[in-house]
Amino acid sequence: MDGSVLAVTGVGRAARARATTFVLFAILALAFVLSLLLGPSDFTAGDIVRGLFDGQGAAGIVARELRLPRAGLAIAVGAALGASGAALQGLFRNPLAEPGVTGVTSCAGLGAVVAIYFGLTVAHALLLPLFAIGGALVSAGILYLLSRRGAGATALVLAGVAVASLATALTALALSFARNPYAMSDMVFWMMGSLKDAKPADLYFAAPLTLIGILLLLSAARGLDALTLGEEAARSLGVDVGSVRGRVVIGVALATGAATAAAGAVSFVGMVVPHVLRRFYGYEPSRLILPSALGGAVLVTVADVAIRLVAPDGQLLLGVVTAMLGAPFFFWLILRLRREA
Repeated sequence: MDGSVLAVTGVGRAARARATTFVLFAILALAFVLSLLLGPSDFTAGDIVRGLFDGQGAAGIVARELRLPRAGLAIAVGAALGASGAALQGLFRNPLAEPGVTGVTSCAGLGAVVAIYFGLTVAHALLLPLFAIGGALVSAGILYLLSRRGAGATALVLAGVAVASLATALTALALSFARNPYAMSDMVFWMMGSLKDAKPADLYFAAPLTLIGILLLLSAARGLDALTLGEEAARSLGVDVGSVRGRVVIGVALATGAATAAAGAVSFVGMVVPHVLRRFYGYEPSRLILPSALGGAVLVTVADVAIRLVAPDGQLLLGVVTAMLGAPFFFWLILRLRREA
């Protein structure tokens, strides 16, 4: 292929990426506005908009204390999971990788369940997210120590599966010994994933950590590109493989831990979004992390709006919907990979 053909191909891909980004931003803006306007109260769209800006009256409370945190948290949660999935797929060189593979989601869930089990959430509202992020950091720390000792991508995947299995077993144990049915109900509801009870404090807590985590992932993007050639090739190009792994693991722990702490277990976003966007942005991880953050925000915000339209009573939860969408996609992806093998 000569240089002119490569240049035309590159220009075409850049145009396609810009068009996709524009469409994603347009969908996100529309979904965000709908998320602000949807709710069980009788306020008109004008009431909510005025309340959002002046904060006066009941409409101001509803707009600022209930709907804005929910809409903002949907963006933060989706961005965290999408960017984390893109980085992990680059690190493990496996399109099936997502935050759940590293055990981060399961350990964050275990941390939150421990806080609920011992009644710590009554003592202070921030203890639940702190325990969730602590659990995520424990999982990330185990993977980071293994990477420092030279464990390869396959070993890290297996270690993540083992950590996730242990966290799931301990969570089930906590449910079995729940002190009362109300605590068990809280734990089960939280594990199913939802933005229904989002509060401003949840957004203030999750958004900065998500941003820091995504920035860490972006700092490792070029190294992830080199890792697609293999670890030895990356080292020969002067890439500090251990440092790249460490930044990815810690970035994923912060972003996913904060998202899981705020919304519970929301699965498959980190696997589906990067895979769908790869054909529009290219296969290099450095090209996918930010678009995947945007795509994840779109998916979670649209799913949350759809839930409120289909089931206004709140009985349908976000984690259930993403699992129902993601599980068939997961099986389709496995079959496709088998055909291509």
